[in-house]
Amino acid sequence: MTPLLIGMSLLLAVTTAAAGVLATRPSQALSISILAAGLVSLLTSVQFLLLAAPDVAMTEAAIGSGLTTFLFFFVLGRIRGGERD
Repeated sequence: MTPLLIGMSLLLAVTTAAAGVLATRPSQALSISILAAGLVSLLTSVQFLLLAAPDVAMTEAAIGSGLTTFLFFFVLGRIRGGERD
């Protein structure tokens, strides 16, 4: 690995860890925690891309970052809105 890839991987790892800590803080607003969890997934997909696994990176970005974050916000809106079936 080149020094540039090592530096980028280290920066991504530190940023992912910081976003993970932000996502799991109990005093945090729920929407901020959902966004931080989506950020962890997005940064993980970039890390997969750096590790030469583009198929895994695309799946992680689409499912982990996109669909899961959307689903969490959808459910949060339904819960806070008090909608009934």
